Amino acid sequence: MEKWYVAAKRADFDKWAAEFGISPVLARILRNRDLTEETEVKRFLQGTLEDCYSPWLMKDMDKAVGFLIEAAEGGTFIRVIGDYDVDGICSTYILIKGLQTLGARVDGVIPHRIHDGYGLNDTLIEEARLDGVEMIVTCDNGIAAAAQIELAASYGIRVIVTDHHEVPFRTETDEEGNVVRREILPPALAVIDPKQEQCGYPFPGICGGVVAYKLIRALWERTGNPALEEILEELLEFAALSTVCDVMELKDENRILVKEGLKRLRNSGNQGLRALAEVNRLEMEALNVYHLGFVIGPCLNATGRLDTARRALELLQSGTRTEAFTLARELKEMNDSRKSLTMKGVEEAEHQIEARHMEEDKVMVIYLPSVHESLAGIVAGRIRERYNHPVFILTRGEEGIKGSGRSIEGYHMYDAMTEVKQYFAKFGGHAMAAGLSMAAPSMAVPPDAAPSGAEASMAMPWTAEENGREEEMVEAFRREINARCRLTAEDFTVRVHIDVPMPLDYGTGELADEINLLEPFGVGNPRPLFAQKDLLFLAGFKMGANRNCARYTVQTPAGNRRQLVYFGDLEKFGAFLEEKYGPGSEAALYAGESRMKLSVAYQMGKNTYRGKTEVQYIMQHYC
Repeated sequence: MEKWYVAAKRADFDKWAAEFGISPVLARILRNRDLTEETEVKRFLQGTLEDCYSPWLMKDMDKAVGFLIEAAEGGTFIRVIGDYDVDGICSTYILIKGLQTLGARVDGVIPHRIHDGYGLNDTLIEEARLDGVEMIVTCDNGIAAAAQIELAASYGIRVIVTDHHEVPFRTETDEEGNVVRREILPPALAVIDPKQEQCGYPFPGICGGVVAYKLIRALWERTGNPALEEILEELLEFAALSTVCDVMELKDENRILVKEGLKRLRNSGNQGLRALAEVNRLEMEALNVYHLGFVIGPCLNATGRLDTARRALELLQSGTRTEAFTLARELKEMNDSRKSLTMKGVEEAEHQIEARHMEEDKVMVIYLPSVHESLAGIVAGRIRERYNHPVFILTRGEEGIKGSGRSIEGYHMYDAMTEVKQYFAKFGGHAMAAGLSMAAPSMAVPPDAAPSGAEASMAMPWTAEENGREEEMVEAFRREINARCRLTAEDFTVRVHIDVPMPLDYGTGELADEINLLEPFGVGNPRPLFAQKDLLFLAGFKMGANRNCARYTVQTPAGNRRQLVYFGDLEKFGAFLEEKYGPGSEAALYAGESRMKLSVAYQMGKNTYRGKTEVQYIMQHYC
């Protein structure tokens, strides 16, 4: 079910249009991106890297830079420990290359998703001790690893944390009886995470790759090392890739970093990225956000899901074209396999939802023991998109139940999990996504005594008896997380935000060109959405190898005919027509015998096919 909203934010659109040489329509769209001041509009349209924030605004940046320069000069053995997703892989690449260029003695480790799990663990610390590591620098993890950092300190290993995830906390009652949150920070030499309460960084919505990039930039600014300056261009490419693949909002400096990073990616000298683009038949000079998020990123992620993310890091570090192509082909094959397994997992989840009427739950908790634990997050995302409910997909891992969650607007998943933390051996995440391993039944403790994400131990192997009780644990978790959920029916209604109600007839080529000024598009900066009432649908034609998209001939209220393209669910659209206009309506549309009126929300742009460029209107929603 959808509810359409027309943005009604006010500003002097004519003044903005005159000052920046844009149309009032584009000025209104900019206001809908929460821009209020003319300086913000100028930064959005004309911003450069000089408009990004100084790394020195981050808490502990000065400390970290000092310790790393001292370590590099003294020959300290540094180990970078990252994560197995794209952000973690790119962050690891950035820090290793930056520290090597600084002259440090450094290597890198990316945890194995199955054997190690997310972030630092005791095994990684023990391995570092045996290898003679003297300093650990985390990236895209570490903020919730207080116990592991204490263990490292006991071995004389110093730790610097760079992360971007939510800081674990505990709730306490102060002297006045107010419930307050107390951050639990790890006892590291320096903790760089823009989400810390005491961090004054102006835009905390950056990813781990950007935090790592800022650290290397700060090292260059402090040392003036010309070799560091030379690699910043390449490192920006990986900061942009991280931002897109970690689904950060393309607002504020994120938009600038991705925009500038894309310019450099299109001319990248990195053999691994070029090979990955080529095996996927992508032209480097035409790379955009979609290619990063839905082609390049999934290939890099596939190694961490089905093998080891070390392979993806090796691809990015490839020294020759031959080596890069060998690894790139392997990654693509893994990603193709991942797609097939994901589809099966989604089908199994949908069957369970239907069989158990789980759409009635506020929070969907779905146990799929046969689904590979590395695919839980992808399946959760697909189910969340379809049902618009918070979703947890739980699977049977090697050491018990593991899972991932994906949330919706208005439901802070990490905070919600903190309320039922007694069910978890370990968990972490943020408002929109989370990961977890469930505590075995014998480990479960009362809520008040249960550890937070920072204090939780690693999951212990379950006994045979406990394995038999896993479904009971899942059901208990499902009941309690739903009992505590404060979402209402209104929260599950999909909100469609219309930028401008505008007839198709106003969608000219000039406006399509102007819309390109708003790129790159993504989360937080979607492609503008327009709406038109009473479009007369006259005929339709299904296209594509699988006949899974369509082109419709429509007539506007002014009497003009336009072509409207639709890439959505044709089966669902057909059912809507049958319900609204009666049996045979869908067949009549594709037979060219239709006179049905619909209101449509659409996007527009330019499309080039066989050398011919024309304005394209793409239907996104209908009613």
